[in-house]
Amino acid sequence: MNGTHPFSRLLPHILHFSELHAEQLVLLLGIIMFAGALGGILFKKLRIPQVVGYIAVGIVLGSSGLQILGSGTIDALSPVNTIALSLIGFLVGAELKLSVIKKYGRQFIGILCGETITPFFVVGILTTLIAFGFTHDFRRSLALGLLLGAISSATAPAATTDVLKEFRTRGPLTTTVLGLVAMDDAGALILYAIASTVAAPLVGGHSVPFHMQVLNICIDIFGSVAVGICFGFIINLAIKKRMNNEGRVLSLALGGLFLSTGVCQLLSLNNILASMFIGFFLVNFANSKTHAVFTLVDAYTPPVYVLFFVLVGAKLNIWVVTPAVAFIAIAYVLGRSAGKTIGSKLGAWLTNAPSSVQRYLPWCLLSQAGVAIGLSIAASNDFPDSIGPQIILIITATTFIVQLVGPICVKYGVEKAGEVGLNVTEDDILKSSTVNDVTLGGERICSVQSPTIVNETDSLEKLLDTFGSQRYQTFAVVGADRKLSGVISLEHLKQILRMENLSHSLLAMDIMDSPECSCKPDMSLPDVYKQFSEFDAESIPIVDNENRSLGMLEKNTVDHYLHMRILELKRKLDSLE
Repeated sequence: MNGTHPFSRLLPHILHFSELHAEQLVLLLGIIMFAGALGGILFKKLRIPQVVGYIAVGIVLGSSGLQILGSGTIDALSPVNTIALSLIGFLVGAELKLSVIKKYGRQFIGILCGETITPFFVVGILTTLIAFGFTHDFRRSLALGLLLGAISSATAPAATTDVLKEFRTRGPLTTTVLGLVAMDDAGALILYAIASTVAAPLVGGHSVPFHMQVLNICIDIFGSVAVGICFGFIINLAIKKRMNNEGRVLSLALGGLFLSTGVCQLLSLNNILASMFIGFFLVNFANSKTHAVFTLVDAYTPPVYVLFFVLVGAKLNIWVVTPAVAFIAIAYVLGRSAGKTIGSKLGAWLTNAPSSVQRYLPWCLLSQAGVAIGLSIAASNDFPDSIGPQIILIITATTFIVQLVGPICVKYGVEKAGEVGLNVTEDDILKSSTVNDVTLGGERICSVQSPTIVNETDSLEKLLDTFGSQRYQTFAVVGADRKLSGVISLEHLKQILRMENLSHSLLAMDIMDSPECSCKPDMSLPDVYKQFSEFDAESIPIVDNENRSLGMLEKNTVDHYLHMRILELKRKLDSLE
């Protein structure tokens, strides 16, 4: 028998997943998801977008850190990336309502042209000059600059939309960002087709005629749109009569979405674009009852996003960058940031976009990932013996930088634009509010302090004066120690006054009712409404932890508080537009 402890034989397999085996899958997913979630929580406490925490955990676990996640494992888990991008495309498509397109369509096109074309020229010129300084080969440097310029025009939808979702943003800036990240992939593909066609003769790479490049792009774009619309129609037919069963609706929606993704992979089409048009079709042309599917799918996404961003971080290897590549990468990041800023500001100004869009849009367009990496892989295949390997290194290095900085910049932009926390419903406000928010935080709307409290020894005459001078319908009755002993309602007092042989020497303690329920300042409003319904009450006594009375909470006061919060959000949105 081998004297080695069984755990020591297992340890290498736990600590290094260079190849993924079936028995390791659950353990591996657990490590990624648990560590990623902890990283997200930590970074959120530091007021940094949680997506940065996911990526940082991936860097620690991946090629740049502990190398627990090897390249074989990352490749084996690539379906997670595909699924995540499909979900992102689907939810972005849900934001592209026809009313939004009619209102912002001209603005989208103008800004899109500016923020894709300008970085192409800025990055192209800057990286060409720096590469020429190292190689003294103008043709090779120009080819490298053209391809990097084309790749720089792409913006990563995943990290950007995750931040918008985390901070519940809503407004002109958010709408513009969602529209741009949904469309600029197509712009990047077109620019890459032009750049690769020009670059091929310069370095002797694999040359594809320009008209064939354009044809392939048209097939990719229009084929993906057609697949998305077809599956949107199919999903609508499948779920519109089953909306009362949330589990079945979610299964049908995700099944249709993943089928669409699989078809796109088989046909070499763009699965993000197809998924986006599924969402676009359902939100604009399907039965309105099916719109609830977006809420169901959105609730499913957080664990998939954790896996996706941890794997993005694990892919990044920062130790293979040479000085030349480092200089070009820095020029790429600076040029791309300057190009996105100039182009988006110019497009926003020309289309007369709202001031918040003109000022803060550049902060929301810095992230790059999936499409940029995909185009760099295409470049490595088209130019394997010349500039292809360099492009892979440069895009990998710059993705590492912008994936960490980009989400922080998105947060800054939407905060400065005043759009954080505006994408909420009355139900969201209800769930996040407490009794304290109504009685103290909502003091400008209502106040339920001492005016709603009477003493046990108050006479009937004093009670009548109190009810006559206050607008409240129910009062809490307290003893000398301020502890709640009962309640008196206006209806109950009226019944007492109708009684014959009424003694005016009656005190509050003689006519009060015992309280059926009570609430504390930290009780959530859903729990408060549950008590209103369960006890058929219009008001509830508020007490502290020692049962001392703090006043009364009336149902119409809570209703008014919620109504005012919704109106306040609407006024903020109107002011932004």
